[in-house]
Amino acid sequence: MNKPMQVVDPYAGERLKLSPFHERQAALNLRDAWSSWNGYKFADYYYDEEYEYFCVRNSCATYDICPMQKYIVSGPDAEAMLDRMVTRDVTKLKQDRVTYVCWCTDEGRLIDDGTIFRLAEDRFLLTCGSPSLAWLRKSAFGYNALTIEDVSDTFAALSFQGPTTCEVLKKMGLEGIENLKPFSIAHFPLVGSDDSPLMVSRTGFTGDLGYELWIAPELALTLWDALYAAGEDYGIQPYGEAATNMVRLEAGFIMPGMEFNEALKTIHFEYDQTPFELSLDWLVDFKKPHFNGRVALLKAKNEGPEYTLVKLDIEGNKPAEESLLYADKNCEKEIGYVTSAMWSPVVKANIALAMVNSNALKGDIWAEIYYSKELRHHSKIARCVIKEAPFWSPVRARATPPAAF
Repeated sequence: MNKPMQVVDPYAGERLKLSPFHERQAALNLRDAWSSWNGYKFADYYYDEEYEYFCVRNSCATYDICPMQKYIVSGPDAEAMLDRMVTRDVTKLKQDRVTYVCWCTDEGRLIDDGTIFRLAEDRFLLTCGSPSLAWLRKSAFGYNALTIEDVSDTFAALSFQGPTTCEVLKKMGLEGIENLKPFSIAHFPLVGSDDSPLMVSRTGFTGDLGYELWIAPELALTLWDALYAAGEDYGIQPYGEAATNMVRLEAGFIMPGMEFNEALKTIHFEYDQTPFELSLDWLVDFKKPHFNGRVALLKAKNEGPEYTLVKLDIEGNKPAEESLLYADKNCEKEIGYVTSAMWSPVVKANIALAMVNSNALKGDIWAEIYYSKELRHHSKIARCVIKEAPFWSPVRARATPPAAF
């Protein structure tokens, strides 16, 4: 397969790789707003982050996930190796299905989260946000009948999200796409070809109806052109990292560097997290045999987390970005801190994710918010209410088939 092109980016000051979709994306990046992700030139936004956000929530939009790390784990020992590495029971994952997973150090601290695709009985695709090849190789110690292949640069992928995505894919010719269930995989021919080079998974990072499209890099522009031709009447638009951060927060999804620090990169003691602190208890299966960090995680579960990640509905409309949380309105007893915050246009609420001392979860929670107005700095104390459900979780995200929109 083709290797990604490289470019010297004057803004990043380093040599970056270009996504197979870059030629089309660069023409639409009116603000020339680029950063980098895993060595790729990557869009922060194309025109306006709020406009792109509304495209995801009201129509359809594409997000380049070529920089995401992708690994093929295959062979007779592939299932056993992955099942020992991650906290979830991989043996329950059926073929052509996808599951969300996380993996930890021996101390039970979260290294990363990601998804596992079961492509065949003994063939898996692991995707994650940060490079994990070294950890995969360490986890494979003692397993001889498997291979691990880094396919990060040989898999082109687009996340296609929003309420009209199914209609666009049907118009593009993906017959039966409406029957694809959440966390399932299907293969389709592309633009009248006889074979099925396009893999589609009903997955995403927006909490809405959406799909991820996986294809060989040499067919990336063919896919892009076919998708954008089909989506023209639906207002299809690319979106960048800024809009992604908005929609994932509404869905209550965690983000590395925001809600958690990757354990292998953390310097200060216990500035990383356990799955229990991140409210990922449901990802830890103690019924299965030994897995990495099991002893430490069992102890952590029995002792209970010092902090717990919660969803907050905050009074007013000033986002509580980087706010400290208190048990009283006078801000005398500190009990936690906000990790991500925004005013949600679709929920019409001031929302946040926050780490709160577990002993303070049943009491009052107040946020100390600082904001600017016409170059003057202000502060306010706002009451917070814990929410159990995601802020945004429409029925169409789970319905099969999704209703026409």
